[in-house]
Amino acid sequence: MIRALLVRGLLAGLLAGLVAGGFAFLFGEPRLEQAIALEEGHSHDRSPAGEQGHEHGEEAVVGRPLQKAGLFLATGLYGVAAGGIFALVYAGLRNRVGPRSDGGLALAAAGTGFVATVLVPFVKYPANPPAVGDPGTITGRTLLYVVMVLVGLAATAVAVATARRVTGGPWARWSAAVAAFLVPVVAAWVLLPAVDEVPEGFPATLLWEFRLASLGTQLVFWTALGVLFGLLAERAARPSAVPA
Repeated sequence: MIRALLVRGLLAGLLAGLVAGGFAFLFGEPRLEQAIALEEGHSHDRSPAGEQGHEHGEEAVVGRPLQKAGLFLATGLYGVAAGGIFALVYAGLRNRVGPRSDGGLALAAAGTGFVATVLVPFVKYPANPPAVGDPGTITGRTLLYVVMVLVGLAATAVAVATARRVTGGPWARWSAAVAAFLVPVVAAWVLLPAVDEVPEGFPATLLWEFRLASLGTQLVFWTALGVLFGLLAERAARPSAVPA
């Protein structure tokens, strides 16, 4: 059974990754192009006469056309990996917690995965386009982001355990689960250091649109993953017709 769920998770993850890649290409790439053009313009302004600034299009190891083509490969591979993990988690939750229907559980698990691994770290450390952020702090910023992802996952585990132990009706269980989730998340939001490296004069509209496109790409991926996996799981669960 787990093997069958894993295969469905890999397939659903691949398809969801390609769908998310299409969203990113339509809505994220134009903002990325604007940010790169802005970065190159600032680089030329800062460089001494006769010296070349950093250019993404001509001097980058991987040119922009190849980067655009590789976008779908990257999102597809990401989807396969996430889909495999999702299937294993789903197998552990099935018939234990959450909705009893395969489709409902898949959507609930996907929504929880989005909140825990994307929304929680995004609120504290939102995505930034090129020209935003000091290259010297990228390691520290990456570690802080990973910490927030771990906090989101740990808070989710605590919330699920709390909901299973609390007696009473659905409202009591849901209230306890939400409180158990928010306490460590809010504590991390407050205690972890803030990162604000947006340079002066950077267009606020471009920054906002880039972050929305980044968050939207993840929302599309997790929604598609939940829907596709749920459909595949429900179809497999249907009893096959037995010939008379």
